[in-house]
Amino acid sequence: MKNTKSEISDRESNSNTKEMTLTKELKVPAKPKNARGMVDNVLEQFNSASDQIGLHPNIRKILSITNNEVIVNFPVKMDNGDVEIFQGYRVQHNNALGPYKGGLRYHPTVDIDAARALAMWMTWKTSLAGLPYGGGKGGIQLDPSKYSKDELERITRRFTFALGDNIGPEHDIPAPDVNTNAQTMAWMADTYMSTKAPAARSMNQHVVTGKPIGSGGLEGRDRATGYGVFLTIKFWIEENNETLEGKTFIVQGFGNVGYWAAYFLEKEGAKMIGVQDAYGSIKNGNGIKVEDLFNYTKANNGSLVGYPESEAMEKEDFFALDCDICIPAALGNQITEGNAHLIKANLIAEGANGPINVEGEKILLEKGVTIIPDILCNSGGVITSYFEWLQNRNGELWNMEEVIERLDKKLKESYTKVSDYAKLEGIDMRKAAYCIAIQRIEKAYVQRGIFP
Repeated sequence: MKNTKSEISDRESNSNTKEMTLTKELKVPAKPKNARGMVDNVLEQFNSASDQIGLHPNIRKILSITNNEVIVNFPVKMDNGDVEIFQGYRVQHNNALGPYKGGLRYHPTVDIDAARALAMWMTWKTSLAGLPYGGGKGGIQLDPSKYSKDELERITRRFTFALGDNIGPEHDIPAPDVNTNAQTMAWMADTYMSTKAPAARSMNQHVVTGKPIGSGGLEGRDRATGYGVFLTIKFWIEENNETLEGKTFIVQGFGNVGYWAAYFLEKEGAKMIGVQDAYGSIKNGNGIKVEDLFNYTKANNGSLVGYPESEAMEKEDFFALDCDICIPAALGNQITEGNAHLIKANLIAEGANGPINVEGEKILLEKGVTIIPDILCNSGGVITSYFEWLQNRNGELWNMEEVIERLDKKLKESYTKVSDYAKLEGIDMRKAAYCIAIQRIEKAYVQRGIFP
């Protein structure tokens, strides 16, 4: 492995390498009539795996719905003195294995349905990883690029206050997600701890994970999700007796996850030939240098548009680029029945949650494309969130080398379980991952029973 642990340790980065990358002109497309949403996708995936393992009907009923859904409306004073009302969400799907765990995102597409689907995915993700967590998710429906840093701080603190005891270090533990970062988590932790008695404040530091290192955060948490995407790709490549040297890849989404996945892939000799973000799409068959593009976007308000060592291309043509590996690391439902037939990659690594809908996946599987599913591929983030939670809970400090070593081991165990199960049962990797995750939760219910 070319990128040694010391190289990883020496790399300095904030918890989000590109903050608030949405363009102010970004509009959320209207959902087509009768279009499938993410909840439809996750439920179909769940039911397919449940059929595969013969899940008990009563447990299927429990896991088909969420435990709690919190919607809060709260006022925030803007810099100009006006007051805006925001709507925030926190959906808690299941806690049979432990506290709810999952990110908070700030994005115009955030709504209760999206939060439901993402919370369910988190339940399967934490179960598959063998963590003592359930699944939760939430956020605020807003475009953060339209607000100043001071406004975002007030929005975050007021949202945290509105959630109240619906979150907590042993109940529901938020983390960063789309357009939130270590700073967001620091504001949340400070606000939450400020509502507790002085003697209990230090005991509540682990109410959120993904914090800055100086505020109880974990070394390496910033790159963990992207590094995990890279690792699962590497595991698959090695399993097929190949190497990453000379492999080509494209990345949709050049934020924290996409950047770090690309960074580590390039270190192993792979070549990035196409990138797409909220601003535009670019390509270069000879390769796009990851660090050069990252530095360009930092100097260009987060946008990759106009990057000199590339050619602009139409958004609709991006997934048709001829490559070995495709990494959708942006939002859900990006690969559908409308564009799945265009994909030429033979491996898709889901850096985002739910980037492929059910119909699109059927097309890809018929074409012989391998998909490393989101609940395995991007689980590096929640695994290291667990490490941070333990670090805070036990009053410990873990260094980068220790974090990466533990993450390597945990992801290798998960990947091997999924790959072996898929081969044994003759099924795809997503269904295998779901089967393993659901069976662990089923076992908890069978052993404990249903109250009362």
